[in-house]
Amino acid sequence: MNWVTPLLIVLIGFAAGSALLRWGMGWGSTLAERDRAMPGDDYLDGGAARRVAMTRAISIEASPDQVWRWIAQLGRGAGWYSVDWLDNGRKTSAQHVVSWIPEPALGDATAIGYLRDLGPGRSLAWWVSGVPFAGASTRLVSSFVLDGEGQGTRLVSRMSADASGLTAPLALFVFRVIDSIMARRQLLGIRMRVDVGAESLAGFAAAETGARDQYQLYEVIYAGGESAGRQGVEHAARWRESAIEDEVL
Repeated sequence: MNWVTPLLIVLIGFAAGSALLRWGMGWGSTLAERDRAMPGDDYLDGGAARRVAMTRAISIEASPDQVWRWIAQLGRGAGWYSVDWLDNGRKTSAQHVVSWIPEPALGDATAIGYLRDLGPGRSLAWWVSGVPFAGASTRLVSSFVLDGEGQGTRLVSRMSADASGLTAPLALFVFRVIDSIMARRQLLGIRMRVDVGAESLAGFAAAETGARDQYQLYEVIYAGGESAGRQGVEHAARWRESAIEDEVL
């Protein structure tokens, strides 16, 4: 019976890990929010059968207009507001609204694809048409929607993906684990930035150097052709070509 205890430990660990992963995949969201339609939901139609959709949400005590400015610059030169040493080349994401970042436009391209859907002031969706990941071919959709909630805002995010190939189950599992960590941190990072007072924001703004890679390592190429971040770092040029091929640009 020496095998009973190790087996129980493994089973308990598996059950706890599965529960934690499910919590991370739907962190903060309600059943209605997980069932709701989001921009970009249809981008994966007709693709691989193996797919995942993860919906998270957070309430913020500020108007949608105030929250939108943080969503608008996310990944577009301001960093990702998440775990900077993992997803931003150890650069510190902006703690203020960066003065030189233009308004979002369809066809903007960055590390998470190109901007394919835009409802100014309310929603956006990024699209990756295909990238190798853990030996599989994957497609990704990252979307955000802002809804009024009393005097505040309900921010809902969804990350969807499909994968094909022999390692598709592994690729989607790894993707679920990583994104569950990063997305929660990102939403909390957005709320923290919105909550910072105007005086503190002014202090952060005064620290701007004008360098286009001050707050974000990965390149972003705006629809108009200008760029920020480090040129050639990640796949912005590739996603810009994808936007052209899809006749978004």
